[in-house]
Amino acid sequence: MPQPSPILKPAGNRVTLDYVPKHKNHNRVKTPPRPRNLPPQILNAVTESNVSLNSTCSSDSCSSNSSPKTVNPATATASRRSANRNGFKPVRVVPDAVDVATTVSPPPKRCEWITPHSDPLYTAFHDEEWGVPVNNDTKLFELLVFSQALAEHRWSTILNQRDIFRKLFENFDPSSVAQFTEKKLLTLKINDSSLLSEPKLRAIVENAKQLLKVQREFGSFSNYCWRFVNHKPIRNEFRYGRQVPAKTPKAEVISKDMMRRGFQCVGPTVVYSFMQVAGLVNDHLLTCSRHQECNVTTKNEFKTEVKEVTK
Repeated sequence: MPQPSPILKPAGNRVTLDYVPKHKNHNRVKTPPRPRNLPPQILNAVTESNVSLNSTCSSDSCSSNSSPKTVNPATATASRRSANRNGFKPVRVVPDAVDVATTVSPPPKRCEWITPHSDPLYTAFHDEEWGVPVNNDTKLFELLVFSQALAEHRWSTILNQRDIFRKLFENFDPSSVAQFTEKKLLTLKINDSSLLSEPKLRAIVENAKQLLKVQREFGSFSNYCWRFVNHKPIRNEFRYGRQVPAKTPKAEVISKDMMRRGFQCVGPTVVYSFMQVAGLVNDHLLTCSRHQECNVTTKNEFKTEVKEVTK
């Protein structure tokens, strides 16, 4: 049989053969039929096996004793093209999902006198009550008593004995406390001598009596207290704890008026502590998240109060 001779065509230097075999499909590689009607899991497994066979050219790579070879990027690309021509799409290998540790949100920023070692009750008191405006007379009376107790105890001690305070002082109902007799005071002094000193106990009873008089004159103890700040909290913008004062000129004015009315143990320092805890003044530091939160709470509460008055 004569050897085929190359023929150059005008379209370029592409070499073709003038010998054409009788059968067109003589040199075609038969492609195995693509399996159909199989579950996705089996179909994926078959596809992966076909791709791996097409991408592996050497018989040494199939041997269990041969060492792994570095895959040439050009070879891998040619294998993917070959797989596409055979009717199979290359399968993308997805790595197993990695468990990602749940991110823990950082604790909220608080005033610098609240530390990780602070009493949990004190921290909760700072986050939920301190600096929130109060308009309830019973609650205001309770906070006034606590402000007076700060001369003998710390906030953490007072808060841990809060239930005892409420039990002894009839849940701080001014009408009930104002009726305490001398015998009742002696009983409190004997049974709970470590709670408060006798002058403080007598001052609480006297202040309850004066509070009832204020209610009759101003309608409520709340109206009396809030009129000193024009029914709007004072918003300080201190950045550091050392900037927060122990008393202010406004506290001195309130203290003088209360003492003139017969209240006892209500010096400027006690009154300013009362103003802070009752929300008459917002002394949360600018770096504390509660600074802005108390401002929002104040706006909402005073809007509600204005609506009730207009009705």
